[in-house]
Amino acid sequence: MPIRILPAGADADAVRSLTTLLSQLPDAEPVPPVTDSTQLVDTLARLAAESVDELPEVVVVHERIGPVPALELIREIALRFPAVGVILVTTDVGPGLFAAAMDSGARGLVGYPLGYEELGNRVQAVAQWSTGVRRHLGHGADVLPGTGGTVVTVSGAKGGVGTTLTAVQLALAAQASGRPTALVDLDLQTGDVASYLDVQFRRSVADLAAITDISPRVLADAVFRHDTGLALLLAPGEGERGEEVTDHAARQIVGAVRARYEVVVVDCGAQLTGASAAAVEMADTALLLTTPDVVAVRAAKRTVRMWDRLQIRKAEETTVVVNRHTRGTEIQPPLIQRVTGTALAGTAIPAAFKELQGAVDAGRLHELDGRSTVRQALWALAGELGLARPAEATHRGERGHGAVGFRRRKEGGERG
Repeated sequence: MPIRILPAGADADAVRSLTTLLSQLPDAEPVPPVTDSTQLVDTLARLAAESVDELPEVVVVHERIGPVPALELIREIALRFPAVGVILVTTDVGPGLFAAAMDSGARGLVGYPLGYEELGNRVQAVAQWSTGVRRHLGHGADVLPGTGGTVVTVSGAKGGVGTTLTAVQLALAAQASGRPTALVDLDLQTGDVASYLDVQFRRSVADLAAITDISPRVLADAVFRHDTGLALLLAPGEGERGEEVTDHAARQIVGAVRARYEVVVVDCGAQLTGASAAAVEMADTALLLTTPDVVAVRAAKRTVRMWDRLQIRKAEETTVVVNRHTRGTEIQPPLIQRVTGTALAGTAIPAAFKELQGAVDAGRLHELDGRSTVRQALWALAGELGLARPAEATHRGERGHGAVGFRRRKEGGERG
């Protein structure tokens, strides 16, 4: 049986040499290489969505891949695609790097200069391991949460545009439609998810920052289980502790949550930090929330350009959501799309603050009236994004707990 091998690295010459050598190995079937970490993870996710059997048995990662460092990338692959064996190719074969690579989830390490025999032995061993894992998992591998979890980040173009409200309602819609859902607050200094859902908590995302191997038990200890069924991983009560959550820690945390829940909604706030940047980069869908006013739209444009410059997210891979929309405003969603150069959500959120005020002031956003046009729009957005099952959401909405398009109702004129 051919061994499918996916080479990955940013150094074109090194990857070309590696691919040539791999093609000479017995039973080896190298597939076209990928050039960066984002392309690698996206390729694996696409294949896993079809079937675990479509995944390559072996991924060979060159040490100079980017933008995510090689060891962090290997850890993410091990968490999300546990039936794929990873080999790290490096100039450093010392015991320190070897131990770090194994801790990250690599199945082997090969040093330069590359040798035919050493590389062949390592590929054969890793392929056998991968085949054994798949045989052990059997048909259940197709539904492993590690490959099936969907991550959606919600970021604000500026403060006060409704980021937390949106994140909370998207998560509630997903949970209500029967999909195990986690809501992660990565607005580390000023996160308000706990206040919006009226919870008192002891542990936060900061308690996971220093843990190198986040086991299911460790994660469960840090998660707050809300009455709605949502799993909440909250921002620290002491804002200064947010500095403990680095980009490296955020990747591990989001990866661990993704491996345990079918849907993960991440509130990234309006400030760009290393942690929020890592989450946006990892996300299957990155939402950028704005209001239809000049200041917010300019801020959205700046954010999109900054994400692109920092290689966090391309404009066309970002989806803008318009909040506090009215038909009478001069700035309409299509104009915002042209200004930002992004995709545009088909559902806009109406301006109707009076509907929200009672639930927000009481810290009971999960009890927002199902007849609220804001809630209906946000739950419709969840259906549009594939987070909630539309039929189920609509059925619940008819009983006062779900989503139908807000366009069916007269738009409110209040600012929300």
